Amino acid sequence: MAASGIFVVDCSVSIAWLFDQQADEYTEAALDALSGAFAVAPRWWNIEVLNVLLTLERRGRLSANKAVELLRHLQRLPVRLREFQGSTFELHALALRHQLSSYDALYLETALATGLPLATRDKALQQAAIESGVGVWPG
Repeated sequence: MAASGIFVVDCSVSIAWLFDQQADEYTEAALDALSGAFAVAPRWWNIEVLNVLLTLERRGRLSANKAVELLRHLQRLPVRLREFQGSTFELHALALRHQLSSYDALYLETALATGLPLATRDKALQQAAIESGVGVWPG
């Protein structure tokens, strides 16, 4: 069976893949679902995850060595990055329509463009995915 994209993953789910204390049944099910498949994310997804790690480093909750180890783990995850094909004006309109940040609007745009549901723990993004018709990955 060929690997295929099963959902668009956001930072709220993927951070839980890096930190056991952030994991729950939903995030564990999402990671398990990637066996023989892959997730899709906007190209900057790994930069958003990096920003979370840098914030934890600055707060003294994560060492630089551990952050590098987590970044290496992140690179090995079956996540295919997708370039944004639209305009910033379209992304702006999408963000306003659903009251999302520009970052979350980009996850929604990725789901809309690929036809894949969103794997997210963010309530506003879940609602936007439902309203847009792509839905939320059920877990």
